[in-house]
Amino acid sequence: MNRFLQAVDWVNEQTGRAVSYMIILLMAVILYEITARYLFNKPTIWAHETSQMIYAAYVILLGGYVMKHGAHVNVDILYQRFKPRTRAIINLFTWPLFFCFCGVLFYKGLAISWDSIKIWETAPTTFGSPVYLFKILLPLGAFLMLIQGLSRYIQEIKRAIYREETAP
Repeated sequence: MNRFLQAVDWVNEQTGRAVSYMIILLMAVILYEITARYLFNKPTIWAHETSQMIYAAYVILLGGYVMKHGAHVNVDILYQRFKPRTRAIINLFTWPLFFCFCGVLFYKGLAISWDSIKIWETAPTTFGSPVYLFKILLPLGAFLMLIQGLSRYIQEIKRAIYREETAP
């Protein structure tokens, strides 16, 4: 079981590190558009759409990494006052909602991406970028979050059973 948990953490860590470099590409595209538009008065037809696609991929693929590091936004006015074991027990009842959400996102993402691949979908714009390439990332991102959530759930079970009072 520990090997599984380590493998999930490793996959999401490596994915997060690799995807984090996409922000440099995003900045380069936006900087190019700003320079072309305002300095040379020659706006592009591709920069806005490309920057949206890069940002979408960035957000979709970083979900598991962000979850691994506990950086998702939480409303924890009362939650932080509980001991770690009590929080783990509460989490055991709330994680199934997360699994339902990610399961639906994964299932629907597969359907959406498959439909997009079948017709080689492109954006209905002048540039017409290939949308199917980015729709494929939706089930992948959902899967990464799902396995990271499963890893965290297993850790919460261990914390609740073994009465660990240390925070993750």
